[in-house]
Amino acid sequence: MKRILFAFLLAFASAGPASAALKIQSWSLANGAKVLFVENHSIPILDVSVEFDAGSRRDPQGKSGTAELTNAMLARGLRESATPSQEPAMTEAQISDAIADTAAQRGGGVGGDRAGASLRTLSSAAERDASVNLLARILAHPSFPENFLARDKARTIAAIKEDETKPESIASKAFWRLLYGSHPYSQYPTVPSVESITRDDLVAFHTTHYVANRAVIAMIGDITRAEADAIAQQLTSRLPQGAPLPALPKVDTMAASEERIPHPATQAHIMLGLPAIVRGEPDYFPLLVGNYTLGGGGFVSRLTHEVREKRGLSYSVYSYFNPMAQPGPFQAGLQTQKEQTDEALKVVRDTIGTFLRDGPTPQELKAAKDNLIGGFALRIDNNRKILDNIAAIGFYNLPLDYLDTWTAKIEKVTIADVKAAFQRKLALDRMSTVIVGNAK
Repeated sequence: MKRILFAFLLAFASAGPASAALKIQSWSLANGAKVLFVENHSIPILDVSVEFDAGSRRDPQGKSGTAELTNAMLARGLRESATPSQEPAMTEAQISDAIADTAAQRGGGVGGDRAGASLRTLSSAAERDASVNLLARILAHPSFPENFLARDKARTIAAIKEDETKPESIASKAFWRLLYGSHPYSQYPTVPSVESITRDDLVAFHTTHYVANRAVIAMIGDITRAEADAIAQQLTSRLPQGAPLPALPKVDTMAASEERIPHPATQAHIMLGLPAIVRGEPDYFPLLVGNYTLGGGGFVSRLTHEVREKRGLSYSVYSYFNPMAQPGPFQAGLQTQKEQTDEALKVVRDTIGTFLRDGPTPQELKAAKDNLIGGFALRIDNNRKILDNIAAIGFYNLPLDYLDTWTAKIEKVTIADVKAAFQRKLALDRMSTVIVGNAK
């Protein structure tokens, strides 16, 4: 009956607030964990995420894939624990059954900067308390069983080998390597790196990175501030305190380069770009508005007009900025017939160069702003999307009114702002290019 009720409630999950008037409450616990909370009683659901500075950029040298395997194995088994009360060991099957018994959903994942786990649960006290307690144990007491590690490593290696045949995957890995050199952002799991990972590596990574004083807890749902505080403490009370992490190397400005990689695919996959923007920079909004015109607006973008509509060189072409904790990339890309590679690449570069010089027209600026402002409600039209946003606000130390002021900041962007931001961040002669499928 609980599962039927939960499925019914999920059908109405979009009933959450769709306006930007979100009151984000934030505080820190005595153990150093940061909490961000939005109270919303429209549906009897609680969404929670707990994230750490445990993304792939923290992988040990030579052991790329450690962050992903650690996160994937959090719920493969739990060890017996004595705090806060005697809790028995649990197998993966028992964990799955316990989550199902409370009609909850567990998630999680790893990015370049951060990693963690999430939970969607009924807000009724019995189900909520049971599922939150289980998430707390998953975060703090994974057992990392050897047999499941062997299985997960085999799956990961099989996926890597499959990716090594795909032109889009080959291009992406080469692209990040050209942009970031020896920086951790350029590293990715390989067969040897995954084979070298041991259970001790996972235990050490978990002990170092899944710590209370670097936890960022985001919550939205049908609870009070006092209940949110109690849940945050419950989620982190079992976690240790962590020592300061070593500083990561700076993202160096790499010399522009071009790499052509042969591949039997019928089309060439092209990517070009450079490291560009840190999350939270003031240039973000002018870049977002400008990129809508350049390559982020789909069929109304300049790249689509020049590459697809005027010349028929590609079905789709794109550009975007990916802000990260350290300068994330600007990336443009497309697929085209091999014999059209050089022509298509020249058109993309010329289009970017023209935009850098002239910026958007008044009509393009208005269309970009109207689309972004008009579509903003879709970014926060359910609790899960809001959770993702407030988790990012907490992790990247963005202002608490970030969502409330988002549309106003878009509205204020001028043509001069766009040109200045693009010229600060982009230059054609600093962009690296990867072409997979044409090694001429």
